Amino acid sequence: MAHPSLTPAPGPVRTCIGCRQRAAKSELLRVVAGAGADGQPAVCPDPAGVAPGRGAHLHPTTECLDQAVRRRAFSRALRVQEGLTVAPLREHLDTSTDTTDRNWSSSS
Repeated sequence: MAHPSLTPAPGPVRTCIGCRQRAAKSELLRVVAGAGADGQPAVCPDPAGVAPGRGAHLHPTTECLDQAVRRRAFSRALRVQEGLTVAPLREHLDTSTDTTDRNWSSSS
């Protein structure tokens, strides 16, 4: 019988589309494809995790957001055409209080 060498994280585990690290779902911000203030397709934050449609997960930091944009990960993960703007998500991260906390592994 095989025994896993790592202890599983409590609860669901998701992968950040920016840095590609696995983390507990509660540590990541869910994003969905929606419409921005101008009505154009946009990546919208879903902090409650209840918005309809396909979602992707991202650490709530500007570093992971920049990596995801550089890698064009949003259109791939959300399975939508090119042309998504990240302005609503960037606004959410800028107004969030803990955007500079990158110590994700501090949980027991």
